[in-house]
Amino acid sequence: MRAKWQTVLERLDGHMERLERLRLPEYIRYIENRRRFMLMQFLGGLARGLGMAVGFTILGAVLVLVLQGLAQRNLPVIGDFLADIVTIVQRRLE
Repeated sequence: MRAKWQTVLERLDGHMERLERLRLPEYIRYIENRRRFMLMQFLGGLARGLGMAVGFTILGAVLVLVLQGLAQRNLPVIGDFLADIVTIVQRRLE
């Protein structure tokens, strides 16, 4: 019976250590400071939005370059279609 309680106490100690590593009191203080919380959420949203804008711009530029390369290879049906798309995109960029 004593060995069983020893096992329970060891498991309880393990759980307590994991709870302490969560740093719940610090998190609660962070949440309670609404001004700091809102500021951090706002800055995080700005960073995500800026990252998406830059990423989509780079992705679009790579796509245009790939389409230009395919259009220059004069593929029978696809080449004309891609040339039209590239022309439309270039007009929009100017």
